[in-house]
Amino acid sequence: MERALPPHSPATAPARPHRPRRTVAVALSVFGLLAGAVSAVAASGPANAATTTGLGSNWYASAPYLMPEDNSPPDAAAVMDATGQKAFQLAFILAQGSTCSPSWGGTSSIDTDTTMPAVIQTIRNKGGDVSVSVGGYGGTKLGQTCGTPEATAAAYQKVVTKYNLKAIDFDLEEPEYENTAAIHNEIGAARILQQNNPGLYISITTAGTNAGTGWFGTQMLLEAKSQGFTPNNYSIMPFDGGFSGAAAQTDALVKFNQILQNTFGWNEATAYAHEGVSLMNGRTDAAEYFKQADFQTVLDFATAHQLARYTYWSVNRDRQCPGTVDPGLSGACSSVAQNDWDFTKFTVKFAGATPPTSTPSPSPTSSTSPSTGTPTGTPCAPPWGAGTVYTGGNPVSYKGRNYHAKWWTTNEVPGTTGQWGVWVDDGPCV
Repeated sequence: MERALPPHSPATAPARPHRPRRTVAVALSVFGLLAGAVSAVAASGPANAATTTGLGSNWYASAPYLMPEDNSPPDAAAVMDATGQKAFQLAFILAQGSTCSPSWGGTSSIDTDTTMPAVIQTIRNKGGDVSVSVGGYGGTKLGQTCGTPEATAAAYQKVVTKYNLKAIDFDLEEPEYENTAAIHNEIGAARILQQNNPGLYISITTAGTNAGTGWFGTQMLLEAKSQGFTPNNYSIMPFDGGFSGAAAQTDALVKFNQILQNTFGWNEATAYAHEGVSLMNGRTDAAEYFKQADFQTVLDFATAHQLARYTYWSVNRDRQCPGTVDPGLSGACSSVAQNDWDFTKFTVKFAGATPPTSTPSPSPTSSTSPSTGTPTGTPCAPPWGAGTVYTGGNPVSYKGRNYHAKWWTTNEVPGTTGQWGVWVDDGPCV
């Protein structure tokens, strides 16, 4: 992400609320695909790592961003307990000064930093894992200082080895985004990491626009194509670009799908299988507002079209601001009304898990009044309509029964999709 208040850039802008993004921002995400054992954190390399849980790639594809050293970081263990989330994207790795050495925030060398290893250990002790994000807004990126794809890859490999990673995220933004040589180094580094770390799941994320992505995003795709590098997915960031609600975001995803088809010669299904989305919760830098309902709509779309990735910036912001709900853009709260960790529960759902909930109320059932014999019970929802777009949770009635949609759908008749289909049968209605 990008924009004002850099999240983990040098001390000149400590309040930066998010991973910078926008029409001129690019992120490159590299995720560990292996579903085998995840290594426990080690401060000094794989020799000190112990095998822990066997997370599937679905958790890396849904890992929300977390800043353990900035923006009033929450307790990762508490978030895991409250939501069921198992993986987080830790931000940010930058160049150490003007060198080709990785550091946290451009100031804390990975060789000496103690905060991140402790956070990683906590998450892994609870059966989770992490991805590390490199780049972001502010500071100097390794693609700018390392000179070649090979040198850039070697620097990133130190991070992978240091933290025993199965997942690493490259968040590339202005001015690097517009630097052809730097982007060549970053794409080349991703290609080399893929070759040297079998099983890596690699995703390139570019800025979202109302046309899908812009000129720089298209150049990113062409750079990857020219290097013969095929990642598992390309994600866009549909915010900070004049977006108004989830409908504009899903429209951008449809248009980006067409760009992928045109660039790589894929059909629609293959393009969606290589496509992802990265959102921003609450108030954005451009004063757009994305609330829980917007996240649900995009989740429904992502599920229905089998997108490869669904994530957001950031867990630090996944709580209501104290006092005034919307005090303005913040890196430590969302500026919308919410319960703690509401937005993280959507990434949990994308991973295929069910977030913890309170005990549900019994479902209403139809009955008959003993005195009159008049049917009583659940009223019928609005009738299902062919051609109407429905999203997750939307109720309809059809032939005397109520249904609700599990995800985005249109022109699918209730009662005909089976137990694994989009419509959940909620029983008879009157």
